[in-house]
Amino acid sequence: MKDYKFYAIIRDKFDLFLERRLIVSLQQFERKSLQEINQSIDVPKGIPFWKTLLLFSGPGSLVAVGYMDPGNWITSVVGGAQYRYLLLSVVLLSSLIAMQLQQMAGKLGIVHRKDLAQTTAHHLPKWLRYTLWIVIELALMATDLAEVIGSGIALHLLFGWPLLFSILITIFDVFLLLGLMHLGFRKIEAIVSTLILTILAIFGYLVFLSKPDIGGIFAGFLPQKEVLGIGLPKGNEALTLALGIIGATVMPHNLYLHSSISQTRKVDYKDPADIKRAVRFMTWDSNIELSLAFVVNSLLLILGAALFFGHGDKIGAFSSMYNALKDNHIAGAIASPFLSTLFAIALLASGQNSTITGTLTGQIVMEGFLRFRLPQWVVRLMTRIIALLPVIIVAILFGDQEHVLDDLLVYSQVFLSAALPFSIFPLVYFTSNKEIMGEHVNAKWNTFLGYLVAIVLTILNFNLIVTTFIK
Repeated sequence: MKDYKFYAIIRDKFDLFLERRLIVSLQQFERKSLQEINQSIDVPKGIPFWKTLLLFSGPGSLVAVGYMDPGNWITSVVGGAQYRYLLLSVVLLSSLIAMQLQQMAGKLGIVHRKDLAQTTAHHLPKWLRYTLWIVIELALMATDLAEVIGSGIALHLLFGWPLLFSILITIFDVFLLLGLMHLGFRKIEAIVSTLILTILAIFGYLVFLSKPDIGGIFAGFLPQKEVLGIGLPKGNEALTLALGIIGATVMPHNLYLHSSISQTRKVDYKDPADIKRAVRFMTWDSNIELSLAFVVNSLLLILGAALFFGHGDKIGAFSSMYNALKDNHIAGAIASPFLSTLFAIALLASGQNSTITGTLTGQIVMEGFLRFRLPQWVVRLMTRIIALLPVIIVAILFGDQEHVLDDLLVYSQVFLSAALPFSIFPLVYFTSNKEIMGEHVNAKWNTFLGYLVAIVLTILNFNLIVTTFIK
């Protein structure tokens, strides 16, 4: 009898242990994306349109950061310096693609209540999930590479520090972000928006002084066959820059980011009208902020065309652009050290802005795909160190030959373009699935365009890789 009671007690304790483990496992599985800020911002019902828009505004600014990070600068400015206004049509097309895809990503997060990484892990086979995880992690490293190079070179230009030291010091922006997170998510959104407006104001001023050809600008927004390299002496270079602009503008990691931070606003999921309202204002916020990013990217290319056309071989690096802005033989009468300093400040602001979004995305991807959590500083430190390795190796081998780092940055943006279809295909597939999206499923035309974008990008990148390899 005593033995029976003993075994009963052991059995009950074991059952209790299993029950607790099951609860913990379910909690981990059902953990919300960026749980510390998920559904944290209240948006009252029945308030005027503009107040509602103001309360929903913010996530779009963090998304827009990825569309104007340092990776865009080289490709856009060099594109203008080499081909004048020809590639403006690529900037426009990239921005339209971005608006379409970011709306899908934000909608997925709001309606499905899971980010793109969580949705991928939940609905796709394990082998495919891990394949996509590896690709997006590599894309995050390429993105981080742009932040490292941009911020490091900006510090080098502003303060004269050795390039390698300036690059290494960027590792401490991990702790900068951790400090900002304690201020609350709305404060971070405000800081990011302020930095975006700073970048916009600086380049607006530079372009105003450069007096660009207005007719040439409007003509540049019309697609031409030369964009694909047809009829140009070095056509492959034009296509490389065009794909680099797409890769630098339409960022794979932004799709994961937006599908998560679109969930920061409180939504009454018992009320279908409130879900529709959330999707509607998310779209407004995203499109407004991406329009600002489009203006910034256009200004970058216009600046390259107006000031540096004919000097493309002299501005292939950030320091070259910095020096060119104070060289009256290149920039003309407007050249001054003040303009160079403004350029470096904008570069630093862009790099630091991208740090915030890169950290959040690293956490989203890690938690979503692998279903486990690590402290933010650990995730950021890991990705930053990995991104630093190739930069440090190049800096050691080539010293202060900064143009080598800029070449590395351009090719990292081309890789991002190659990685983009690996994010687009799953996104379009999920948002076209009625079981997942319900009444918010994509329209057929939207699904068709999404798949068309992914297929065309895949073909163009394959062609670029083949022609580059043969060359």
